[in-house]
Amino acid sequence: NRFSFSRCKDRTILLENQEKKTTLFSQPFPQPFPFFATVPKKISLFFVVAFMENKYLCRHIQQERKRDMAKYVTIMDIARELGISKSTVSRALSGDTGNVKAETLQKILATAERMGYHRNELAVNFRQQSTHNIGIIIPEIVTTFYMTFINDAQAILRKQGYKVMIAISNENPEQERENILMMEQLRVDGILMSACDKEHNVDLYNKVIDRGIPIVFFDRTVEKVKASQVHMDDYIMSFFMVEALLRKGYKHIIHIPGPAYIRNSYERLRGYRDALEKFHIEYQAQDVLSPALSAEEGSWVMERFLEKNVPFDAVFGFTETAVLGAKSAIQKRGLRIPEDVALCCMSGTALATLVHPQLTVVEQPIEKMAQESCRLLLEHIADGYRRIEEIALRGETVIREST
Repeated sequence: NRFSFSRCKDRTILLENQEKKTTLFSQPFPQPFPFFATVPKKISLFFVVAFMENKYLCRHIQQERKRDMAKYVTIMDIARELGISKSTVSRALSGDTGNVKAETLQKILATAERMGYHRNELAVNFRQQSTHNIGIIIPEIVTTFYMTFINDAQAILRKQGYKVMIAISNENPEQERENILMMEQLRVDGILMSACDKEHNVDLYNKVIDRGIPIVFFDRTVEKVKASQVHMDDYIMSFFMVEALLRKGYKHIIHIPGPAYIRNSYERLRGYRDALEKFHIEYQAQDVLSPALSAEEGSWVMERFLEKNVPFDAVFGFTETAVLGAKSAIQKRGLRIPEDVALCCMSGTALATLVHPQLTVVEQPIEKMAQESCRLLLEHIADGYRRIEEIALRGETVIREST
């Protein structure tokens, strides 16, 4: 048999047969002939021809197998396998029981399962002009706020037949821009977004919306954009939080604001100032420290302030992480919370309960925010001319040990 040198044969038998004729093997065989360990010294022309034919035959079989493994099973493959028309297979796989006999239907479904057929979602989406994908772009994942929002939004959207794609901008407007363009290239039906910067990507927001992809902003919203927005009423809730401190007798309240490029920062600062004014306490610019978002920034800002030895009795922070950093710096100085200094903040999450003493916070209505954001986005997807809407939700003030 001219193909007796096949890789599928037992190499031992091959060697025994060849040793009867001549001494064949003496040195390692070079690449690209991996299925022989050694090279013949004396070799017949028949051996060479058989060897080369077997080599290329094996290579051809391997290539065919790789192609078969990499190939997606199509409706045409199933039709060819069963010897029936492509249209019959298509109707059966789309659930058209009225035009396909029950026996044929079962045979097609069984064959599709055996061959590993999966529906080509890209082709279906192209025909329907919809991917049924929603993009969610968030600025950070340090706190549990955004993960909770995504979990709630995904549950709502899944019930409506949508899948969710998530991108994180890491507080970087340029990375946010890349995320938006990526979502557009993936042809999502709409985007839920919390912005890094209230102004940096406004031009892109409007371009994407004009190209037919609606955006609904949540939590961190922006101005000058033709989009619906859902956020907590930052002004009212910060006003109530500072007012609660003042009613407890705290008189010298300092504020750790958020960065000016976040719209919420201005609203929370405005609530702080107006609460002071209501109680006839003069606003002092030096009582508003440098902006801080992270725990590291909050700690650094508070350490710089403590070095000035300015008396104060309470801290109101833009966000939870910054106040946690400030808390660490205060306690390192030997100050007691709340006996010496009270602490409170906006945007509280479960992190506020994991420290001692636990923080007094304003918690955002995350579930309600997810519900309203998803509702607005789905309505904008269904009706491209739906009027834009801005929804301000009330948060919940949770009084704990730190005040």
